[in-house]
Parts: sequence; structure tokens; C-alpha cells
Amino acid sequence: MHLHLNLTMNRSETSVPIQKWNASKRTHLDDKVALEEPLQIVIDGRALAVVMRTPDDDDSLVFGFLFTEGIITAVEHVARIDLESKRNHALVFLADGHVVNWDNLTRHLFSASSCGLCGKATIDAVMQGRAALSSQLKISQEILLQAPQHLLDSQKTFSTTGGLHASGLFNQAGELLVLKEDIGRHNALDKIIGHGLQHGIDFAESFLLLSGRISFELIQKSLAAGIPIVAGISAPSSLAVEFAQEADQTLVGFLRPPSLNIYSAAERIS
Repeated sequence: MHLHLNLTMNRSETSVPIQKWNASKRTHLDDKVALEEPLQIVIDGRALAVVMRTPDDDDSLVFGFLFTEGIITAVEHVARIDLESKRNHALVFLADGHVVNWDNLTRHLFSASSCGLCGKATIDAVMQGRAALSSQLKISQEILLQAPQHLLDSQKTFSTTGGLHASGLFNQAGELLVLKEDIGRHNALDKIIGHGLQHGIDFAESFLLLSGRISFELIQKSLAAGIPIVAGISAPSSLAVEFAQEADQTLVGFLRPPSLNIYSAAERIS
């Protein structure tokens, strides 16, 4: 099945006038900043959610968001995405026969956004719809320790603005398969997952690297995609650790050569 996408022009940064102070010297110049704009996602004419994002790779973001929120389970469930009819709107048209349970969806999004569920109850609620992973993937410590530099070298917008998060998906050999940047950590991961769905990437044979701290929601989204190993440059939260242990995902934090911390399923790291 071929999807018909109306794509917007890639936009991730802009320039703003600033005053730069350095001791007693003051300079007027233009500075590059990361773009942040809202995107309203509308399904078959009904508004679903508004996400604040960097307006680049919006099609991948929408696919990833719909998938990780459980609205679709395959790209074939979407007939078309229109990103051009209305600025900062993604008009999603579902395939015939695919319906959304709006009652369950509303409760789910409310709980996710307002912490209506907390701690162990949150993990149990998510695990009811997701099976624990059984991946036999193994990654060498050397491959993991090289990944942060590969990620940084590919963060083009971050290098000019310093203002974006990044998610990178690597294969077992440590090759960077895809990198996405966004003002929001969750959006960057949704873009990765959406891109992978569109291009047939085998998530089960890949590992994920996050540029910042690792929250529960990021582990939840990576489990939805079936990613067995999640690593981050910074710290995980307690709930992220608990969830990774429950889902049998390998969780690596503080991945800063020459050291790393393994919080769960250490047998996948050799």
C-alpha cells in the first residue's frame, strides 16, 4: 500500500537579533535558535492532540505519535496525512475499517499528561497492553561507548542552535540508521519510530541512544516499538528503571566514555 503524504518544507531553526555581552564589550548580532511551534493532530476531522515540536519530519512525528499512543498498530491504518492544507495542522485520514476508541483514548491521554496514574500502577497499566521483550540482541560495550560521538557528529541543528534533543537508532554493528532532532525529547523519539515504521526498520535488532535524561515515557514508547536496548547520555528516572526491569529492556544511563551504568537486563551488553 502506498501512502500519499503532503510534506512541508523542512524547517528546524531561525535567526533572532541579540545583544552579546562579553565583559565590557557589547555586540549586536543574529543568533540561531531552534524553532518551536504547535502541531495539532486531527483524525478524520476530530482534534486529537496538540504537540509542541520543531517543524521538521512532521510526517514521521505523526506516525510515531499515533503508534506509540496505540491509535494505530501499522502504517497501513493511515490512508493519508495532509500537512499542507492548514499551517501547523496534521490532518490524518484513517484507512477504511480502522476506527478509534475515543473514550479509551481520552482517558489514556489525560492520564499520561496529568499523571493521573503514578508509580507501580502506571507500569501495570501499560504492561497490560504490552508484552515483555524476549530479544536475544547483544551489543558490545565498545560499540555503545562509540555511539555518543556518532550521535553528536550528526546533530546538525544542535550544532548551530544548542537547543534540540536527539534520538538515534543504531544497528548491532554501531552504524547510525537514523537520527532525529526536536525541541521535545518525546517528539524526537516519535520521529525515530515513525521513520522506522515507514521504512521497515527492524527495531528488534537495533539499540536506541537518547541525548538527555531517560524518563518513563521514553521507555514506554521504545517498548511499543520493540526496541530491546535503550541508552542515554544522562540519568534515568526511578520509574524508567522500574519499567525497563518489568519489560525486560536493557537500560543504560550515563553513557559517557569511558564509563556507563547498566540498570536492567545487563546480559545484552558484552
